[in-house]
Amino acid sequence: MTFAAGVFEKSNPYADELKATARYISQRGRGILASDESNSTTGKRLAIVDLENEEVNRRDWRELLYTAPDLGKYISGAIMFEETLYQKAADGTPFVDILKDQGIFPGIKVDTGLTALPRTDAETATTGLDGLPDRCAAYYKQGARFAKWRAVLRIGDGCPSDAAIIENCHALARYAQISQAAGLVPIVEPEVLLDGDHDIDRTAYETEKVLSYTFRFLNEYDVCLDAILLKPNMINPGGDYPTPPTPQEVASYTLRTMMRGVPGAVPGIHFLSGGMSDAEATENLNLLNTIEGSERAPWSLTFSYGRALQIAVLKTWAGKPENKEKAQTLLTALAKANSQAQLGKFEGEHPSPEAKTRNWQPLRLV
Repeated sequence: MTFAAGVFEKSNPYADELKATARYISQRGRGILASDESNSTTGKRLAIVDLENEEVNRRDWRELLYTAPDLGKYISGAIMFEETLYQKAADGTPFVDILKDQGIFPGIKVDTGLTALPRTDAETATTGLDGLPDRCAAYYKQGARFAKWRAVLRIGDGCPSDAAIIENCHALARYAQISQAAGLVPIVEPEVLLDGDHDIDRTAYETEKVLSYTFRFLNEYDVCLDAILLKPNMINPGGDYPTPPTPQEVASYTLRTMMRGVPGAVPGIHFLSGGMSDAEATENLNLLNTIEGSERAPWSLTFSYGRALQIAVLKTWAGKPENKEKAQTLLTALAKANSQAQLGKFEGEHPSPEAKTRNWQPLRLV
């Protein structure tokens, strides 16, 4: 530690607000809607239903999400892309205000994507630190109250390398430090990908190692852990591993890894849904909050789902105004299912029409 003890509380004018925001977003029974896809990624999503990647279509899609009735009962934060943070609904109401009226805190993706890490085996680094202090200040002024930065580590022969771990964890810590200085609660996302044929023990080992480095660097940069949120992967084997895990295995390995690697000061762990089906994302979260030992968890074990909340809704909407109400009803039902899972109370049939279909997305570089 290179900073004087207690400097955060004494010097950061946002200290109390940051801690309150982190507690609010991680409260029991609610989670995060991850709707921060870039324009390019959103275009690929819209293409699923034969819609052009145009600003008006992106706006209509996000408006459908943010205006879903009762969404705020189950969602406490929504991560937005920069374009979306400044967008308005068709009637002229800023999306930021629409979310706040639902009791949903607006958040903002601040990294600018992935780039190849030289002299590694297809490993990546995340870009976006240049100009970040000014951008964070502008995002706070626009109404954002938390931020997100995604680091990606892959498992393979010799991967993740020490170089990739150190590069990505250092960037996460610098981003978190800058975000807190600007009044934004940082979501720290060190994602260990499910790509590969490795077993669940390998995923657990590598995730635990990455978490160790992540918090080492957060501490080195004097990031206040009471005012961050963690967004890790659940512990699954690689997608090409021949034997699928049981929900009990996923929950047990995930809880053990989090207990070993995440300090109790962190208010909430918001798991990502990448690579899991809609049903798996909900069922695994439900078990995670009910298995033996979960009652000792010092943090909220909840969700920050993108594909698991969006893909089925997008297909239901298909860009047709007459389908909007049905699509919004489905979104609220999906959010409610995961809210119930966070409380360990989900049961019955999953509301997604494609509940068992896994949501894979290829890794892309800038």
